[in-house]
Amino acid sequence: MNSTFVKIYDIVSQIPVGKVATYGQIAVLAGLPRGARVVGWAMRAVPENWVLPCHRVVNKSGNMAPEYAFGGQEVQRSLLEAEGVTFNINGLINMEENLWKP
Repeated sequence: MNSTFVKIYDIVSQIPVGKVATYGQIAVLAGLPRGARVVGWAMRAVPENWVLPCHRVVNKSGNMAPEYAFGGQEVQRSLLEAEGVTFNINGLINMEENLWKP
């Protein structure tokens, strides 16, 4: 397995319940400045038998993953809400309140 992906997966595994992290934030933590797309590719390549909180990875604006991930944005939103993540009236994640600060 790609060592960069393994590093990304390790970071994602540390995102606590009730918090979210951005693709760019994870990239920086993995030593990949400007590597947000690589994080996205890694999220798409997570082995099916792995248990990672990928639903906690969102874009910097508070938008959730594309429709093909997690069975759709409503599923991701339900998972996040169940963990206590809050959303603004416009449907975006309240990033000030919910962003993980490792």
